[in-house]
Amino acid sequence: MRIALDAMAGDFGPEPLVKGAIEAVEQSDHHVVLVGDAEVLENILNRENALHPRLSISHADMVVGMEEAPKASLRKKTSSISVAVDLVKRGEADGVVSAGNTGATLATTVQKWRSLEGVSRPTLATVIPLPSHPVVLLDVGANIDCKPVHLADFAAMGSIYAREIIGRRTPRVGLLNIGSEEGKGHDLVQSAYKLLSDGPLNFIGNVEGGDILTGKADVVVCDGFVGNVVLKFAEGFFSFFGHYVRTESRKHMLTALGGQMMYPVFRSLKRQLDGNQLGGAPLLGLNGICIVSHGASGKDAIKNAILRAADCVRQDINGKIIRAMQGGR
Repeated sequence: MRIALDAMAGDFGPEPLVKGAIEAVEQSDHHVVLVGDAEVLENILNRENALHPRLSISHADMVVGMEEAPKASLRKKTSSISVAVDLVKRGEADGVVSAGNTGATLATTVQKWRSLEGVSRPTLATVIPLPSHPVVLLDVGANIDCKPVHLADFAAMGSIYAREIIGRRTPRVGLLNIGSEEGKGHDLVQSAYKLLSDGPLNFIGNVEGGDILTGKADVVVCDGFVGNVVLKFAEGFFSFFGHYVRTESRKHMLTALGGQMMYPVFRSLKRQLDGNQLGGAPLLGLNGICIVSHGASGKDAIKNAILRAADCVRQDINGKIIRAMQGGR
């Protein structure tokens, strides 16, 4: 696979992104195209002594800032994200990875690639890396105002992703609501409930926020406003929990001793909850493969995002989404 990496975006500049690309080509047979300022990228490759035959550079002379408005970013025709997306459009790359401005990435891919046939709206999914049972949550920010058909489409795309990438044979789909009983919630979720109940997916009904962490569903569907709030809360909670345990365990000799005894457990939990292992969130429903990584992604996250993008191409995620939307699940 040829994966285009938006190598100038992100919170910490191009260095961790390039290092992630180097590790990706060393651990796979994929080709990575680094998109950005050619001189800057060549200097990093030289410093890392990484003149690999499956690492190439595509020059882009502009960068979209993390705070720029999505519409304004579209005017930067030669930005690194725009050039990377164009590579896929021209068939010179199979997918894109970006840790840059999420809004700009969404706007650029939607404008240049368009939606897949039968998809009402693309969706940004994420995988919550629960121990032994990852959960696909979507939408997590691409669509704030949704209609029932959008949630139904999100469910179909999330189910395909859970089956092909996460490995769930018959993914259980839950609709995020304020209660598990049928008839709960506002008009949007009630109408979506009917569509999902009448559809071909393995729909298990409404799920509540706490059910996300229990493994009750493999796919949890909601609008982008709710999904983004849930995602940011989860990220904040896991960070708070780790900090709290470290701080409290150091206060007294007894708790310090107990903390040392429990260290292997906490280390295992941290490893399993590490979002770097997933790399980023797939943007589903567009005529191209795109993984949106966190702005603070390090080399491990970027490496895994590249490998995840290649997995999506190899598993023909988009072809399966098209067939699902045409009724051929």
